[in-house]
Amino acid sequence: MKMWKLLVSLLVLALIGCASTSLAVEPGRPPKAYTAGSLEEHAALGLSVSAVEPWEDGARTSGGRGTYEWWYFDFSLDDGSTLVIVFMTKDITRPDGPLTPVVTFTYDGADGVNVMRTVTSAASEYSAARDRCDVRIGACSATGDLRDYAIRFEEAEVQADLRLHGTVPPWRPGTGHAFFGLEQKSFFAWLPSVPQGTVSGTVTVAGASRGVTGVGYHDHNWGNAPLPQLVHHWYWGRARIGDYTLIASSITAAEAYGGVSLPVFMLARGDSLLAEDAAKVRFTADDLFTDPYTGKPVAGRILYDYKDDTSHYRVSFRRARDLARVRFLDILPPGPRLLARLSCFDGGYLRFTGRATLERFEGGEVVETVSQESAVWELMYFGHAPG
Repeated sequence: MKMWKLLVSLLVLALIGCASTSLAVEPGRPPKAYTAGSLEEHAALGLSVSAVEPWEDGARTSGGRGTYEWWYFDFSLDDGSTLVIVFMTKDITRPDGPLTPVVTFTYDGADGVNVMRTVTSAASEYSAARDRCDVRIGACSATGDLRDYAIRFEEAEVQADLRLHGTVPPWRPGTGHAFFGLEQKSFFAWLPSVPQGTVSGTVTVAGASRGVTGVGYHDHNWGNAPLPQLVHHWYWGRARIGDYTLIASSITAAEAYGGVSLPVFMLARGDSLLAEDAAKVRFTADDLFTDPYTGKPVAGRILYDYKDDTSHYRVSFRRARDLARVRFLDILPPGPRLLARLSCFDGGYLRFTGRATLERFEGGEVVETVSQESAVWELMYFGHAPG
């Protein structure tokens, strides 16, 4: 999900159609959206309740029409640079398209250098194993077993050879499947295969190679309906706060699905999972203001308060500055931009940095406080702002 550059580069034309699509809602019985998590739902999907298995990171779709799938790798390097590599079966907003494999590479150097590359291959140059992560698109590849991964990106001027070692076990919220609609036909699925790990390897740009080390993250996503058709907006972030690892999100379904909330929360310390029941989380967004560029409501602070019978954690993200502010209309060529305006589409994206603070409570008192000063989180806003 921390994928603004991917979405900005691929999103747009399909969003026009999504923005103008309206789904019939039966009076008194609105379609629902929810994350499947019962024992019966695990069994129906062939999933273990207690463990993530290697096949779950293998291909979950055929890549054909009506589906999309991607494997996402995100690295924060020790020198302050960031690198994102994504393997996709197709443009993720156009699931009705044919298999059109693509790999994206986005490097933001600590020195201000930005490198973006895309490798698109014929369907015949794509393969993906079903029993494990083993994805190959042209000369690019990603292989792994939920603990150790090898990632290779190769293009005329840019190459990367990286090794990712998971230090936090794989995890999913329930079955990892969010279903939308009364018949539960539309879905989006998500598996954080490596919530946190270490990375090492080499990156080569224009013939100059250098060794890199840092921390990494890998998730796997697939579905059968464009996200803007399912989701109104979401806040999403992950953070390393002291020796805690956090993944947290507040997803609001599209109006056609009643605008229901689909929370996600995972907190680990070292390799031990501490909290994962999103039903025990209360999400708060405050210090609200309207961003003058995107026109979207933005929270200066978001807070996740988790409390069960034995544990109480509170995590807050305090915005310091914006890293990205994007109006999707602005990146459209003139013709599609006019169509988007006529369809009243006004989607936007914002990415923030600031302080993430975790508080641990015992007996109603704060007994531990840790912070990260450079946390990053996002607001993806597909729908219309209220009012």
